[in-house]
Amino acid sequence: MFDLVPRVALSPILVAQALTVRRRAKSLPEANGPRSGMAGDGPPLHLRIIGDSSAAGVGADTQDEALAGQTVAHLAAQFTVHWSLDAITGATTRSTLSRLAERPPAPTDIVITALGVNDVTRLVRPRVWLELQQRLHARIAELYAPKHIYLSGVPPLQEFPLLPNPLRWTLARQGRAFEALMARHAGTRSDLTYMPFALDPRPELVAEDGFHPSPDLYAIWGKEMASRILSDWPRLAPG
Repeated sequence: MFDLVPRVALSPILVAQALTVRRRAKSLPEANGPRSGMAGDGPPLHLRIIGDSSAAGVGADTQDEALAGQTVAHLAAQFTVHWSLDAITGATTRSTLSRLAERPPAPTDIVITALGVNDVTRLVRPRVWLELQQRLHARIAELYAPKHIYLSGVPPLQEFPLLPNPLRWTLARQGRAFEALMARHAGTRSDLTYMPFALDPRPELVAEDGFHPSPDLYAIWGKEMASRILSDWPRLAPG
C-alpha cells in the first residue's frame, strides 16, 4: 500500500498541516469570461476542456489568460475552433463523473482533461484513482466520441510554496504515483495522450495563492497543449 507506514506515523501532523493550509490559503476566484465560443478561420475543430480549478482558470483574471483561452488562441491560427469549458473548483475525478452523468451527447473532436490535484489532496488511492479515470474516459467516449483525449498531468506538488513539509512531501509522492500509473495506462491506448507537467519551478509560474497556475504558466500550458494537438491532427483527422 502506498506510503502506508509514513502516512500513518505522520497522520496527526498531516491533518494539522492540511487544516492550517486550508484556513490560511488565499481564495482566488475562477477566471471571468465566456465558457464557450468560436474563434479562428479554417476547418472546424470542436474542443472541450473538462476539469477542476486549474481548467476553470483560477489564478488568471479572464478566460483569455487561462488554459481554455490560451489553447484556443493557438489552435485558431489553423482552425475555426468551436470550444466549451466544463470545469469547477474542487472537482475530483469522481465528482466529474457525477457531473457528466447529466450532460447530453455532443460530438467533439478533442477533449482535454485537467484533473488529479483534488484527488491527491483527498489521498485517493492511486489504483482507485486510475479506475475512476478509466470510467471517466469511457463516459467521455460515450458522450462526445472524441478523436482523441489529452490528459493533463498532475502538477509538481513538491514545488507548491503554499504547502509545508511533511504535507508537501506526502502529496508530491501521491501525485507521482498517480502520474506513473496514468503514463503507463495511456501508453496502452491509442485514443489517449498523457501530457506531464515538465516545467522548471519559477515563482512567476505560480499564482498569488501559492497553489494555482499564474497567467504565465497558463500561457505555456495552453501553447504546449495546442502544439501537441496540431502535431497529432494529421493522423486524427478524417481521411
